[in-house]
Amino acid sequence: MAITISGSVSIDDSELEWQFIRASGAGGQHVNKVATAVQIIFDITASSLPDFYKQRLLNRSDHRITKSGKVIIKCQQSRSQEMNRELALAQFIELVQSVAKVQKKRIATKPTYGSKQRRLEGKKQRSKTKALRQGKPEH
Repeated sequence: MAITISGSVSIDDSELEWQFIRASGAGGQHVNKVATAVQIIFDITASSLPDFYKQRLLNRSDHRITKSGKVIIKCQQSRSQEMNRELALAQFIELVQSVAKVQKKRIATKPTYGSKQRRLEGKKQRSKTKALRQGKPEH
C-alpha cells in the first residue's frame, strides 16, 4: 500500500518501520501492560522520495530528524494503538509535505514616514524622562 504525500509523490508502506512500545507517563496498570505508543522510523537516504525532498529533509533542522538521516516520530497521545498509529502517520506526512513548500523570498521594505516620526517621538520622550533624573539633589 502506498502513502500519498502529494499528487505526484508517494512512498511504499514497506519503507516505514513501525515499532510499538509502552507509553511513558501516567496511566496506571494499563500503560504498564499494553504497547500503545507508536514509533515510526523512516530512512531518508534509502527511500524512494525524489532528490528534492531528500535534500530538503536532510538540511532541515528538526529534532525528529537524526544526523544519520532517519526520521523518528513517536506518538503516545492516545490510549489506543490504532489512533496513535494514525496520528504518527499524519505527523510524518505533514513533515514531508512541509519541505515541499518553497518559502517566498522576503522583500525588504523601508519604514514609513509615520513610523519614523513615532519612533523619534518615543526617543525624545525617554530622553526627557532620563534628563529629569540627572539633576543634582538640593540640600
